[in-house]
Amino acid sequence: MQHVQDFENLIRTIPDYPKPGIMFRDITTLLADPKGLKKAIKHMAKPFEDEKVEAVAGIEARGFILGGAIADRLECGFIPIRKKGKLPWKTIGQEYTLEYGVDVIEVHEDAIAKGTRVLIVDDLIATGGTAEAAAKLVQRSGGTIVGATFIVDLPDLGGMQRLSDLGVVSHALVSFGGH
Repeated sequence: MQHVQDFENLIRTIPDYPKPGIMFRDITTLLADPKGLKKAIKHMAKPFEDEKVEAVAGIEARGFILGGAIADRLECGFIPIRKKGKLPWKTIGQEYTLEYGVDVIEVHEDAIAKGTRVLIVDDLIATGGTAEAAAKLVQRSGGTIVGATFIVDLPDLGGMQRLSDLGVVSHALVSFGGH
């Protein structure tokens, strides 16, 4: 498909960042391109247009940029999923494993009403730890996950499979092999 090639051309690859052997996929170049950004939002939202999405949950920080635009396109609300300690109200948190330790993401405890149909949004899925934690937060809050959407999938790291194992329908605009 032509749009896949367009997105690949707008994503900068930075070798050996943040450490040797990693090929960092930088979407800031796509975000800076007005036509590319508009097209990305359109294609990220499209698979979920008929799913009656009531809220988009964007994962900090690039998920905020994309999620807000997708929420506008789907005419629904937006829920920020943030790193621990960043939200000002009562929160619930979910731990997830990092390469060297554990981190926590949080959502306001009243952000998701029981039965709310939620779409999870982030820029990239690698191992899927953060996305899985976001899905668990939505479920613990009583929400129903309609899916998850990303710009980039790194399939060799298994994140999309991890979400699939949870029953989450996921979509990515492009995939890049390797790490």
